[in-house]
Amino acid sequence: MENDELKKIWNSINTDAFHKSKEELDLLLASKTRQTFNKYLIIIGTSIAVSLALIVFLTFTSIRRHTDLFYVVNNLALGLITLTALFSGVYSWYQLANTPYDRPLKEWLGKRIKLLSGWLTGKQSKLYIFIIPVIYVLTVLSIHVYFEGKTFTEVLSTGESLAGLIVGAVIGLFVAYFTARKIRQYEMRNFEFLKSLYDRLGKM
Repeated sequence: MENDELKKIWNSINTDAFHKSKEELDLLLASKTRQTFNKYLIIIGTSIAVSLALIVFLTFTSIRRHTDLFYVVNNLALGLITLTALFSGVYSWYQLANTPYDRPLKEWLGKRIKLLSGWLTGKQSKLYIFIIPVIYVLTVLSIHVYFEGKTFTEVLSTGESLAGLIVGAVIGLFVAYFTARKIRQYEMRNFEFLKSLYDRLGKM
């Protein structure tokens, strides 16, 4: 269902339609489409920036702690996951941002909706549920061990440090899942708007 914000957008479009030519209306709808896709680009761009920052941190700390084998292995595992996320983000950005508007809006939008549908409702759309705990644990261990000033095994064998990690994991995972859920809801609202726009274009 469309939320209040989307209803306001459509009311604006429907009102303007009485005073605009077909060309002007096409430009208005194309502008609304671009604005919506820019929201996805902002999310993707943010994930790319976070991935780059994490890779820099992992590289720096691994060099500083190169004698701690378990710490380096932890960072390496996290680094591989982060690199995968980075390449995926860059590729997703390329697919959305580097597609020229050189076709009729309905045809162009239909292909982009199919692309987003694969991301948001496809087989891998729920993968984040399983990846979040892995990324969170590896990231917290990397940060905590580095700033604790102890070796990886020393931190895990210290009752106080281990207890703090467990308590922090419960709170941190709750925040991570809550944030991921809000982002997904935001993406789905925009996806529903694009599908609604696509359906309405077929009636114009």
